[in-house]
Amino acid sequence: MDKIKVAVIGAGRLGVIHARIYKEIPRTELTGICDIDRLRADSAARTFGVAAYYGHQELFGKVDAVSIAVPTELHYKIGRDFLNSNIHTLIEKPFTINVRQADSLIKTAKHKKLILQVGHVERFNSVFAATRQIIKEAKFIECHRLSPFPNRSLDVGVVLDLMIHDIDIVLGLVNSGIKHIEAVGVKVLTKFEDIANARITFKNGCVANLTASRISDEVMRKIRIFQKNTYISLDYKDAQASVYKKEASQIIKQDLPIEKEQPLQKELAAFIDCIITKKEPLVSGEVAREALAVALKIQKQIWRR
Repeated sequence: MDKIKVAVIGAGRLGVIHARIYKEIPRTELTGICDIDRLRADSAARTFGVAAYYGHQELFGKVDAVSIAVPTELHYKIGRDFLNSNIHTLIEKPFTINVRQADSLIKTAKHKKLILQVGHVERFNSVFAATRQIIKEAKFIECHRLSPFPNRSLDVGVVLDLMIHDIDIVLGLVNSGIKHIEAVGVKVLTKFEDIANARITFKNGCVANLTASRISDEVMRKIRIFQKNTYISLDYKDAQASVYKKEASQIIKQDLPIEKEQPLQKELAAFIDCIITKKEPLVSGEVAREALAVALKIQKQIWRR
């Protein structure tokens, strides 16, 4: 079949990575890069040997699919325009700035029978995939996602920037409604919260404790999951996963083999595959909406304080 023609909207750091990966996917033809910053668009377009565009409307009728990697406040408008133009759409996280916008995009994609995928990349991390079948009934989950100050993604706070990754993972692991949320956070370097902690209690009794910071001296992306007779430790940064099990009177540790893969490459390849096969994305609009709704509740509690 013909290759899927794709463009990237946003020529910043993440958009450039999207473009590079699309050039490597066999079933994909990268046809353009768009950014309102003409110098940035031109530079990225030269790098990948494609056309530069300075307004996303210029791509209508020229592509089958797009990746949107622009500031969050623009996700809804640009996503809506592409969906209304019958173009399959991948939107980087966070999905939108509110649930109402998310619902509107989901409704449009369904009506148009288009693929709408959201960039929760940790779902494609081999570390998570290696332990997914082991995690049966989590009782307690602890997440730490820390990074130095990024000088990017500063249009949102750390909850929508970093913590939302772990919110998405936790919701995918715990098959239960939420009973209660407690959250605290502080502003340090921006007008939004830069460090945050949330405690989510689920109706089935599971408790998740999530900490996110973008003012840390170190990089940490770890999740610890506790269930009956089992403790599972995941380290996304170092691509390591270990399972500790109680056997008789001993604790037995097992290090799981992890394939060294690029999660973003798997994510974009899955997007293209969904377009070709017409199957539901792993992180559909509905899945991303649930993570967004919880993140916004956490953020609201923090801002109230």
